[in-house]
Amino acid sequence: QSRFDRMHIADFVSGSLAGGIGFAVGYPLDTVKVRIQTQKQYTGIWQCIETTFSKEGVPGFFKGMALPLTTVSMTSSVAFGTYRNCLHCLCQARGADGGPSTKLDVFLSGVAGGVAQISVMAPGDIVKVRLQCQTKSTKGAAVTSKPKYRGPVHCLLSILREDGVRGLYRGALPLMLRDGPSYGLYFLTYKTVSQLLTDFGDKKPSWIGVMFGGAVAGMAAWTVGTPMDVVKARLQMDGLLGKTQYRNFFHCLTETLRTEGVGVFFKSLGLNYVRAIPVSMLVFLTYEVITSFLQTSPEHTDTPPVGFE
Repeated sequence: QSRFDRMHIADFVSGSLAGGIGFAVGYPLDTVKVRIQTQKQYTGIWQCIETTFSKEGVPGFFKGMALPLTTVSMTSSVAFGTYRNCLHCLCQARGADGGPSTKLDVFLSGVAGGVAQISVMAPGDIVKVRLQCQTKSTKGAAVTSKPKYRGPVHCLLSILREDGVRGLYRGALPLMLRDGPSYGLYFLTYKTVSQLLTDFGDKKPSWIGVMFGGAVAGMAAWTVGTPMDVVKARLQMDGLLGKTQYRNFFHCLTETLRTEGVGVFFKSLGLNYVRAIPVSMLVFLTYEVITSFLQTSPEHTDTPPVGFE
């Protein structure tokens, strides 16, 4: 086998590039999602889009993008490396090393990959959310007060100065509870759907299988991940204006449920679907194209990309 195949470098490069492209494409709607989840002034998707555009212009939809975009490759590396190693270990434990993985293997390995990436992802995620929610007008009338954060680096250093390293991991528990099951279902759904839409005997999934499998996988992942995504965003924004509303994860969960009902946990689900379909299709398509170009071995099994978020 070639060096690319032995070290899975082709898969890492493909997953990293696919994740980065998907992240950039889906970012404007991610900003809308975060604002709807955390700020009651927005009553719906279109109202949020119109308000953001009228006050901040197109740049308002891309606030906080720089830092997480630079760490996408690192996040993909951790998640993908964990996924591949867990998949390999589970196959070995069953005495099926080199054979096809079971659906349970894929799901459990995906869960492990989703949880493992939190250590790298959490600091960039809280910076992203806080910058996305800075809604001072930059169009028309003069800005009456300066925003708290001047940019991603200033935001990161400010959190470190005010709350220490622990502050960078505010919301890490719901982030873990979101990405663990979501990644597991994401990988499993893609593998299952793409195989169903691929002719028997083909070693590579068909393009219809890739795109449709990606779309369904993205929707399935966000179906289980949206409730914890809401809790995560609220914890990350809590205390930004000086007043802390939630004592911890469980208090945020119960207080949100008590005051706004269970529906609030799915308030942004429709928007997540709209974003997930094109983003996940693009992520998986990019991954398969680049992997096919880089890999020299005809064998290619159980290597879905990392790109849920």
